[in-house]
Amino acid sequence: MKISIGNDHAGPDYKKAIVQFLEEKGYTILNHGTDTFDSVDYPDFGHEVAYDVQMKKADFGIVICGSGNGIAMTANKHQDVRAALCWTKEIAELARQHNDANVISIPARFTSIPQAVAMVDTFLTTAFEGGRHANRVNKIACK
Repeated sequence: MKISIGNDHAGPDYKKAIVQFLEEKGYTILNHGTDTFDSVDYPDFGHEVAYDVQMKKADFGIVICGSGNGIAMTANKHQDVRAALCWTKEIAELARQHNDANVISIPARFTSIPQAVAMVDTFLTTAFEGGRHANRVNKIACK
């Protein structure tokens, strides 16, 4: 499975830990994030990840910024991308089960690295339930 990941200056340590975890699990990583703490613009990386998901170059995306909001808003501008801001494993699980989210957004300044890794694991291993949720998900995109 291919995972696209992108982060701004708030998330290099988060990305490093997540990528290491995912590579140990056998995932292929497309890395669009910065590796430094020098200030950068989160939309540059959010668009790259969302594009990978939109164009089916990646199965899922992971985006990281300070609050998780700006980079999620950026990713959600792309057709067929459903980025969910998550701060607990339970939220990540529901984002997959009920919303068929395909990008997880992590707020680096409000979660710990172990918490972020656990959320990513939950997100990637949880299936969409479909059923009554499918109709709702189909109403998300503007046609």
